[in-house]
Amino acid sequence: MRALICDRFDQPEALTVRDVPDPTPGPGEVVLDVEAAGVNYPDALMVQGLYQVKPPFPFTPGAEAAGVVSAVGEGVQGLQPGQRVVAFTGTGAFAEKLLAPANAVMPLPGGMDAAVAASLPLAYGTSMHALSDRAQLQAGETLLVLGAAGGVGLAAVMIGKALGARVIAAASTDEKLTLAREHGADETLNYASEDLRGGLKALTGGQGPDVIFDPVGGDLAEPAFRSIGWGGRYLVVGFAGGDIPRLPFNLPLLKGASVVGVFWGEFARRDPRGNARNLMRLAGWVGDGTIRPLVSERYALERAPEALRALLDRRVTGKVVVTP
Repeated sequence: MRALICDRFDQPEALTVRDVPDPTPGPGEVVLDVEAAGVNYPDALMVQGLYQVKPPFPFTPGAEAAGVVSAVGEGVQGLQPGQRVVAFTGTGAFAEKLLAPANAVMPLPGGMDAAVAASLPLAYGTSMHALSDRAQLQAGETLLVLGAAGGVGLAAVMIGKALGARVIAAASTDEKLTLAREHGADETLNYASEDLRGGLKALTGGQGPDVIFDPVGGDLAEPAFRSIGWGGRYLVVGFAGGDIPRLPFNLPLLKGASVVGVFWGEFARRDPRGNARNLMRLAGWVGDGTIRPLVSERYALERAPEALRALLDRRVTGKVVVTP
């Protein structure tokens, strides 16, 4: 089979596609023929050695994929060859075949597009876990989403609306904000041309948002937190802006607010049943049209480094996938 190989920590352009042996499933494992693999910010960090997980070399990046089961190992129940599934494995997805633990694989509802399915585990799973489990977002509350046109940001906009919140989408261009509105945002704020604190004060009548979803970090974090409402929950999702912010600890005290970490991968490992419930709920929302995941571009396997570069340069809206 062909697979994208990382031999050393470097920029995405150093990755190469090679022929490698087909995987064989051991006990409790399955192999799937990959139809689409989601491209995520952690993938781009991992190949540079900047992610908390550092696989041994050589490795194939790609955390999630959708496809068809082609082989099943001993002791696997509920999965069989020919079945369409989605899998989250952390690595290995940018290849024609993926070896996955059976407990990391979920059957797909009939008719779901593979590219849409491949975008669900990490981006939508993260946003669902953040808003439902960590923030316990309630209907009628106000949610601010930073980086609202990116993979997890746009997912948070849609999931926030599905949970009954009033959603304020914040992004760096008017084009990105238009996209957020098309996917359910009630209000928008351009933090490249508008004052974030002043805009939030006006949009919330001085009350501030109840929940802030932040996958960006950097210089946005402190002014956003200073705008949070009393008893608010600030979700630390990631640092696409590059810098990890340093927050004065008096701010949570003065606001009676919480800083809440969101690490979906560890949640999925520790609570697979809870994660499966979230993913099944998401699949139901996709099926009935409550949420409409955006797959903005599909890259051939040889162009996977381009997809990672676009992600690092923050040129991606919604999700992009690799289609081996």
